[in-house]
Amino acid sequence: MAAVDYEQQWEEGAVVEQQEEYQYAVTPDYVNTFTGPTDQFFCTLQDNVYNIQFVDFKIRSLDQGAEQVLFDLGQGSRPAPPPPDVGQDVVRHIRYHFGPYFLDIGTIGTTLEFVNGEYEVHDFRMIERHYFRDQLITSYDFTMPFVMPNSRNTWEMIYTKPELSQEWKDALMAAPWEARSDSFYFVGDRLIMHNRAE
Repeated sequence: MAAVDYEQQWEEGAVVEQQEEYQYAVTPDYVNTFTGPTDQFFCTLQDNVYNIQFVDFKIRSLDQGAEQVLFDLGQGSRPAPPPPDVGQDVVRHIRYHFGPYFLDIGTIGTTLEFVNGEYEVHDFRMIERHYFRDQLITSYDFTMPFVMPNSRNTWEMIYTKPELSQEWKDALMAAPWEARSDSFYFVGDRLIMHNRAE
């Protein structure tokens, strides 16, 4: 039996049919079964047929008495450099470094600003799954019921973080780049965007 070079076939477009078949199997129910971070992107940039573009992003602590902005792209915050193996998918990969105090924050708020293209969007859904060393820590699921075409939008999300033991905190501080997340964006049950973070 001859060896098959799947990477070469992918580059040549020979597995497009397989990719499309696989893509439509990636549903919200499916990604909610993941127990570890993905090692690939489950859709292409061209699957974003709605032309949704993220233009600003802010992360802040909402703990009473400790409210502060942790990251604000619009105010000049920049993520850490991506790992070298990301390659051309750098636009779908982000690295954050918040420091060890982040582990003590109980509630996080994020503000995502995005623009939508010429089509209206129904049930724009984000499923975000967080892992450490291939173990699921927590999962979040947010839905925006309707997005007008040709509009600029703000999506506010509130995250209640799980309580971590000191043992978990020590492990996370010792290996911060082993904390990873996948963000899957669906319209209905169709995956249109997939971003990864660490």
